[in-house]
Amino acid sequence: MTRTRFPALDGLRAIGALAVLTTHVGFHSGESLNGPFAGLLARLDVGVAIFFAISGFLLYRPHVVAWFDGTLPPLTLPYLRNRALRILPALWVAVVLAALLVPHKDSITWATYLQHATLTQIYFDGLAADGLTQLWSLATEVAFYLLLPVLAKLLTGYERPTRRSVRWRLVVLGAFTLLGPAWMAGANATDHARAGLWLPGYVGWFAVGMGFALWQVARSSERLGPSALDTLTKIPGTVWGVAVVLLVIAASPVAGPYNLSTPTPGQAFVKSLLYTGIAACVLFPALNPTARSARVLGGKVGHIAGDISYGVFAYHVIVLGVVEQVSGYTLFSGRFALLFFPTLVVSAAVAAASYYGMERPIMRLGRRDKGYDVSPVGRDSSTSAQPNKIDAWTTPEVSPAPPSGQG
Repeated sequence: MTRTRFPALDGLRAIGALAVLTTHVGFHSGESLNGPFAGLLARLDVGVAIFFAISGFLLYRPHVVAWFDGTLPPLTLPYLRNRALRILPALWVAVVLAALLVPHKDSITWATYLQHATLTQIYFDGLAADGLTQLWSLATEVAFYLLLPVLAKLLTGYERPTRRSVRWRLVVLGAFTLLGPAWMAGANATDHARAGLWLPGYVGWFAVGMGFALWQVARSSERLGPSALDTLTKIPGTVWGVAVVLLVIAASPVAGPYNLSTPTPGQAFVKSLLYTGIAACVLFPALNPTARSARVLGGKVGHIAGDISYGVFAYHVIVLGVVEQVSGYTLFSGRFALLFFPTLVVSAAVAAASYYGMERPIMRLGRRDKGYDVSPVGRDSSTSAQPNKIDAWTTPEVSPAPPSGQG
């Protein structure tokens, strides 16, 4: 099976990072609590759902292709090594910068920073380190990285990829999308807030991408026949419009409070389910984009923005804290625009310096097998010299904001 390029995913990664940055600025300025656009600003933490769906698609797809081709799946150790090479350098720099530049509470100790550096903070009681509150989602994504080889084996092994077997697996992945909402409802019903940061609460968002990966490969190999999904690929504006409608619904009280108050189990369920639908509607048109969508999302600007999106995610809360110190604005000052634009510009500059000056060179030095690319999400194409990146922020030359959006 020939490799397929997904250039529009570059732009989606950038949009996801921008959404996460915006929701944190909205919270720090107080505009996501009391401003005229409070609901929308509070719900832009949906960017993490978009990230997770992209990761599910790009990470699972090589396993599906190997299953259909009857070849070996990606090797686990090189896969894990390359995930570490992509994520850890910027993560560790962010932890050091947060410790040095962002004032912290007395309860924050060196052990807290160590937990963040090892992405284990979501499994310990205590506050997140200031400047690193967004890293809970990276810890959750790493849990998915570790689970994926086993999950992919269960979903792609044991039988040939017939039409019946493909449909059955699509049903299983569809059922996964209900696990997250049920888990989030249970975590709030039992007052176990920390469990709301763990992988089971978000597995449905990854399953969205995994389901699309299975459908895309099965459809391109004609294991599945035409369906309504083929029609939807021709009307991306309509599908993205549905995502906007779902976001507006999520911005209402039906999805819970805009602040850090605990939602009811029903609100937690609805919010998680709405975010699942938004992620699906945002991702699907980008898998087979129109020429215009490909130019906008996958052009040079989109490609660069996608490359630095992980750095924007990793550094923006630190930059926001520094901007607040320099400007003298306090938390909930109501100065959204005066915080947003400096945070965006400086975060992008720091992320670009980090990616081109540190992250990409480290990946080039560290990846011994030449089958792997160094960009954040691969361009796996038979017509491209750069093969496929395999998740939202990591690559092989072959293929995230807290639940309330406030860290």
